[in-house]
Amino acid sequence: MIPITSMKGKRVAVFGLGGSGLVTAEALVAGGAEVIAWDDNEAARAAAEAREIQVTDWRGTEFGAYSALVLAPGVPLTHPEPHWSVKIAREAGVEIIGDICLFARERKFRMPSAPFVAITGTNGKSTTTALIHHILKSAGKDVEIGGNFGPAVLGLKDLAPDRFYVIECSSFQIDLSPGIDPTVGIQLNLTEDHIDRHGTIEGYAAVKEKLVEGAKVAVVGIDDALSTAMATRRESKGLETLRISTRGSVAQGVWAVSGRIIEPMGLSQTVVYDLHGHPILKGVHNAQNVAAAVAATRRLGLGLEQVRTGIETFPGLAHRMEPIGRSGSVILVNDSKATNADAAAKALASYDNIYWIAGGKPKSGGIGPLSGFFPKIAKAYLIGVAAEDFAATIDGAAPHAVVETLDRAVVEALTDALAATEATGGEAVVLLSPACASYDQFKNFEVRGDHFRELVLTDPRVKPFQEKA
Repeated sequence: MIPITSMKGKRVAVFGLGGSGLVTAEALVAGGAEVIAWDDNEAARAAAEAREIQVTDWRGTEFGAYSALVLAPGVPLTHPEPHWSVKIAREAGVEIIGDICLFARERKFRMPSAPFVAITGTNGKSTTTALIHHILKSAGKDVEIGGNFGPAVLGLKDLAPDRFYVIECSSFQIDLSPGIDPTVGIQLNLTEDHIDRHGTIEGYAAVKEKLVEGAKVAVVGIDDALSTAMATRRESKGLETLRISTRGSVAQGVWAVSGRIIEPMGLSQTVVYDLHGHPILKGVHNAQNVAAAVAATRRLGLGLEQVRTGIETFPGLAHRMEPIGRSGSVILVNDSKATNADAAAKALASYDNIYWIAGGKPKSGGIGPLSGFFPKIAKAYLIGVAAEDFAATIDGAAPHAVVETLDRAVVEALTDALAATEATGGEAVVLLSPACASYDQFKNFEVRGDHFRELVLTDPRVKPFQEKA
């Protein structure tokens, strides 16, 4: 745990007592703050009381006596409308912050030399976070990982001068982190997302930009216009900015071309790593993730061989283009994390001859934006609430079947893929990349992905991916 000693002796309200909220309350208490916590959910309040956290409904009390309201990131701050706790705090002139902000302030207060890498972006931030952590760890560094990915940030090991903190930050968390000042701040990319919480894409972008505004060094992807504008604004202020691109070279930063990650070296350039043949880091989107990780870790002082070793040995993440098994010339891939069309596009772009399992609880836009990939689909197996709508979209462009459940989809997709590859001698991929939320049939995308893994690895035709066929 990281005790928040910078709030010692102050009264702090905590709203939202899920996993991160409970850790936040305990970290504040450990640092000497007086914590008054609340949650609209009775079970969450009971869980907090069981951990000896003071739970009191502060509505109707004098809220001006509080130094801060620490809000869980899932609680609406502005849109669709501020939560009641936010309204009370604003009326009393009380600052509203989150756990990432508490971490950043504690680091500045007590251990400013501890390297802090903060990563955000619409897509790829978890892979980039995990890759940076892995590269640093493989280089022998003392490194912690958490935030939006992994443990709550305040549940990590306490601050130490040479301990690295690699923290994924969602837009919700950044919105609650005024003045965040990482050693390296990474903004990967930006596409339309979370508009219900930020109002417009411009509002969403403005929140993301807060992370790089206060960074000592910013690593900014320039493959989209809004992120490019962030890089330009930083550069105009004379602030150190490393650009990353998959579309062209950069003077300061790292770029990727045809799977090769390239770093400028004075008037020359060095190929840091060639991703061809890497079993995990496939596709242009992963080239962007690797470019960001290279820029960050090189700026943190790692040598080329240390970075190369870290990339080479990166095991990947569960549910993110994760190879699960193989059967003959067929590979089965778990991309359950692809909960929208934009995320599914990354996987569809990375493979050919795809037996595609898609569907679930649909998001706005459906799979229409994926039509350019339909020629790569040998057959689609459509599940869940979205199945009929997806069938109508794909009809005439690729073979498809409405199979309703993941269990049926896996069996039928593998059977068809094996028959086709045995007849032609080619290769194929059975790809779970749903382009949908999971909530119609599964608790979350992790449960959906775990069920896919179980189905694959209990099929007698399949060997684990790591084993030779």
